[in-house]
Amino acid sequence: MTSGGFLQQLQTGLWKDNPGLVQLLGLCPLLAVTTTLVNGFGLGIATLLVLAMSNALVSATRRWIKPEIRIPIYVLIIASLVTCIELIFKAWFPMLDRSLGIFIPLIVTNCAIVARAEVFASRNTIGVSIADGIGMGAGFAMLLMAIGAFREFVGQASILSRLDLITGGEPFNGFSFADSGLLLAILPPGAFFSLALAVVLKNYMDQRRRNSRGAFASRGLRRPHQ
Repeated sequence: MTSGGFLQQLQTGLWKDNPGLVQLLGLCPLLAVTTTLVNGFGLGIATLLVLAMSNALVSATRRWIKPEIRIPIYVLIIASLVTCIELIFKAWFPMLDRSLGIFIPLIVTNCAIVARAEVFASRNTIGVSIADGIGMGAGFAMLLMAIGAFREFVGQASILSRLDLITGGEPFNGFSFADSGLLLAILPPGAFFSLALAVVLKNYMDQRRRNSRGAFASRGLRRPHQ
């Protein structure tokens, strides 16, 4: 696979076809976990690893999987990978594992992962499928982190609180900017508002880009004055 093809798949997952912003898949963990940047980072990395590896395994075995049992096989592959990731979190990041709770095992039910296995990995080569998994996983992880950072900043007036969940060192309360924030941001309604703002921002930026391209195209077609 060429570097241009990999970058194209990465760009598709990060922006053009982002699982959370465009496909609106995997919203349950996205809305429930993103109370802090650290939580979003932890679940995002776990999802990225599962997506990349499941795409690789599905692509590698697609010729031997019968169409009648493909979905159960995909779920079995994903569940095995999620179990491995969960054991790694329990062994190396026990505090982060306790903070994320049930949402690491629930990666198995993430529609984005099953969808990529069915729509993309089962029809493409291993290299392209891995690139797609990395792109989609990175896009989902970046969205988790962005919403987590926004909700933490607005709701707690701080950033990077509980970084010790990853580092394993002394408790770290992050960088505080005020005594308190807007409580609504870290409550369930705040998750929906944050996602809605992210979708609106993406659509606005895409529309501006399309308008700019249209303006340049119209100028290029305009005949020069004589």
